[in-house]
Amino acid sequence: MAKLVSNVYGDALFDLAIEQDRIDDFSEEAKVIIEVLEENEDLSKMMCHPKIDKDEKTRVVENIFKGRVSDEIVGLMVMVIEKDHFKDMEDIFEYYISRVKEYKNIGVAYVKTPSELSDTQKKNVEKKLLDTTDYVSFEMNYEVEPDLIGGMVIRIGDRVVDSSVKTKLYELSRQMSKIQLKVGETAP
Repeated sequence: MAKLVSNVYGDALFDLAIEQDRIDDFSEEAKVIIEVLEENEDLSKMMCHPKIDKDEKTRVVENIFKGRVSDEIVGLMVMVIEKDHFKDMEDIFEYYISRVKEYKNIGVAYVKTPSELSDTQKKNVEKKLLDTTDYVSFEMNYEVEPDLIGGMVIRIGDRVVDSSVKTKLYELSRQMSKIQLKVGETAP
């Protein structure tokens, strides 16, 4: 199976960062680029427009980013443009950042609760996650979802722990629907 474009370029950037001992520098620059791309939708539209040639797109990127981010990052962006993958630029840098977090053993947790947690509760959740995983720290993301009724849903990567009342009620109703009594038969 072919690797995604973001993985190929993100892995190359990660390898270069390791080789040059610039993991944190490149991470900060990647965050800046992601922010610029998210805040400037017109820039992304222009850079993906088929009638604008690659040389013009390269000049635009160099004008915006040269001197603000490292030459290595600008070079990667130019290479991505030359291969017609600008639409993947944000994904490339997001993938790189995720590789760095993995390398540094930093987990990213998404916690949904029916109401806002206090600071103490948030610290307890993070401590519990640190105690039950191999991560050395966590980047915590909290979201309030009133439909959960009670409990919480925690997602770390592709793992999900769902202790919400909503899910427990759903499971209970599924189990109850499987119970069939014959007409005229009494339950024991």
